[in-house]
Amino acid sequence: MNRKLEKIKNFRLHLLTQIEGLTTQQLNQIPQGFNNNVIWNLGHVVAAMQNICYVKAGLPVAIDDKYFTPFLPGTRPEKFIDEPEIKIIKELSIASVDRLQSDLDKNLFSNYTSPPAILKVYGFEVPNIEEAFDYVLRHEGFHQGYIHALKRML
Repeated sequence: MNRKLEKIKNFRLHLLTQIEGLTTQQLNQIPQGFNNNVIWNLGHVVAAMQNICYVKAGLPVAIDDKYFTPFLPGTRPEKFIDEPEIKIIKELSIASVDRLQSDLDKNLFSNYTSPPAILKVYGFEVPNIEEAFDYVLRHEGFHQGYIHALKRML
């Protein structure tokens, strides 16, 4: 497995361990002063990786749109996510990394181009898929911190 993807997968496995034991209600709860919840953050890291790796390479996302569009930047939890969908989001957090590795092995990211929105908003370049993996790791670290803050408020 690509070393950076292995780090992403290990990071997500750790994140799943950190939220283990939280109830469906707790995963959906938006504490006062926050604008999202734990399960939205987990869905967001899955969607963000799809966006930065697949969409920016001109490829279709590798997950169902109902686990992509509602979790994109600028969104917030719109509905209560029930236990079966929570299970799917948790599974996608790992399966999507494995799929990305498989697609990388197939050389599907040869047309990757630097996404202008990232250059403008975050101030750094993402000119190729390897740099996209670096972005994903930084982004997921940010959201892990956010999840920890949310957990303290539950």
